[in-house]
Amino acid sequence: MKTSIALIGFMGTGKTAVAKVLARKLNKEYIELDAIIEGKAGRSIPEIFRRDGETGFRQLEIEAAREVAGKKNAVIACGGGLVLNKINIDRLREECVIVCLTASPAVILKRTAADGGGRPLLAVADRTRQIKELLKFRRPYYERSADIIINTSRLNVEAVAAKIVAGLEEYESHHR
Repeated sequence: MKTSIALIGFMGTGKTAVAKVLARKLNKEYIELDAIIEGKAGRSIPEIFRRDGETGFRQLEIEAAREVAGKKNAVIACGGGLVLNKINIDRLREECVIVCLTASPAVILKRTAADGGGRPLLAVADRTRQIKELLKFRRPYYERSADIIINTSRLNVEAVAAKIVAGLEEYESHHR
């Protein structure tokens, strides 16, 4: 039986906030993949993007995903683009139930508005258009990767965590 949970989804869907609450509720270790990447690189995500581009960042992400993929009893908050490299999902799937968090473009725009500088892919003039284009491109990757999908648009963090717990119980009853 899988003992870990990996949260995937677009930026601003609540992965980090929900992972912290879920880890506490389920008494599991909390792991944030972006923090591991920053630790390995010795610099922030925006700095990695500036210096090494998205390709350099994705390489570090693959290494970090490999490092945490086999962890037991963990809740892993993954970066929004992790699904773009199938190897990441294949590795996580071995020990993790993969939960995709979704939200509407309007909600994502609102949630990410305050931290634009920390979101290299949203450092553009038309953030709404950028969000919609990235979502359209990534949606099939998220859907193909997920065991459970939860829309967080109208839910607070506690409600999302509760939905995940319920989804995990249903998932486990089908995969025994």
